[in-house]
Amino acid sequence: MPFYLYILKCADGSFYVGHTEDVEMRLAQHADGAGNAYTASRLPVQLVYFAEFPTREDALVRERQVKGWSRKKKAALCRGDWAEVSRLAKGGCSAARDSER
Repeated sequence: MPFYLYILKCADGSFYVGHTEDVEMRLAQHADGAGNAYTASRLPVQLVYFAEFPTREDALVRERQVKGWSRKKKAALCRGDWAEVSRLAKGGCSAARDSER
């Protein structure tokens, strides 16, 4: 059974990153305010990205990795802008600061 990393965009513009075995069910839980305290206070939420993994462990490892990313890097991933994801990964904090100028 596959597992998924997913990213929700909250009403306040923040991102929520999670993993699940059923994206549709989990999205419905978040939308109903029952998915997580963080998203419940930031409704409505919109699914902006998901990726499939062969095991729960793989999805969890990716979730932890993406949770550590900057907002700009998460946004680039959601857009499928791999060049920007790579640039932000290589440049670290200085690249993020430069792009804000």
